[in-house]
Amino acid sequence: MLHAIKSSFVAGLAIAGISLSFTADARELIQNKGSDTLVNVAQAWAEAYQKVNSDVAVAVTGGGSGTGIAAMINGTVDIANASRAMKQKELDLAKSKGQNPIEHTVGFDALAVFLHKDNPIDSLKVSELAEMYGEEGETESWSDIGIEVPGCKGQEMILVSRQNNSGTYAYFRTAVLGKKRDYKMGTRDMHGSKDVVDLVEKTPCAIGYSGLAYANDHVKLACISKDGGESCVLPSVKTASDGSYPIARPLLMYTNGEPTGEIKAYLDFILSDEGQCIIAKKGYAPVRDVACD
Repeated sequence: MLHAIKSSFVAGLAIAGISLSFTADARELIQNKGSDTLVNVAQAWAEAYQKVNSDVAVAVTGGGSGTGIAAMINGTVDIANASRAMKQKELDLAKSKGQNPIEHTVGFDALAVFLHKDNPIDSLKVSELAEMYGEEGETESWSDIGIEVPGCKGQEMILVSRQNNSGTYAYFRTAVLGKKRDYKMGTRDMHGSKDVVDLVEKTPCAIGYSGLAYANDHVKLACISKDGGESCVLPSVKTASDGSYPIARPLLMYTNGEPTGEIKAYLDFILSDEGQCIIAKKGYAPVRDVACD
């Protein structure tokens, strides 16, 4: 294990965005870093694991998928969380540095499109989202698609996005804009998923995207359809799991090589019924059907 160390820590210590979930007599530390989409459930897994093995501490840090992947490439984490797959150039760089990233699917997420609660629109096509967010896209205002949003001055469309080291940002670009198309200038790029939802909630003109787990009763979820005439589908744990929601994605963890020892035991816990019920309760889809309380 990369950072298996013997030490003494304080349970639940959180400093500078790092969540350390372990007991005072913890002896071994697993470093876990990356996706902000996964950070809340990763913290919940780490806390629950203390009841399974109190001798192992799991230090969880967010910062985005790119941050976790970079740490995996540099060999400074045991597990990297990612809401997108590693790119081939990242895999090649990791191998050039003696790392061998192995991908593990730990759940699924519906990438929700959030609207202000007063926005009258209910459904959107993937192609409409592409014209809103994509470079040279023709949609600049709600009026362009025949919508008038109460409280939205000039009907200007405010596009809320994630920062470019986010796996959510990368996945939306690929799944919605297309591999060869970039975002248009002027999007408001948020550091975290919660920030996206908070801005949309407070801004009538806004539209944003983020993980379904960050939805709340103060924003509206768009029903999304593909471009072939299919009915729209609302994001949910079920529609993410069965693949019917058009912009669903796997949630991933990377280890350096096939996991062994305490890292394997921890991943086995995450994929166990208990671990998969934790991810389900956090608003994500488990990797298989599980019966949860």
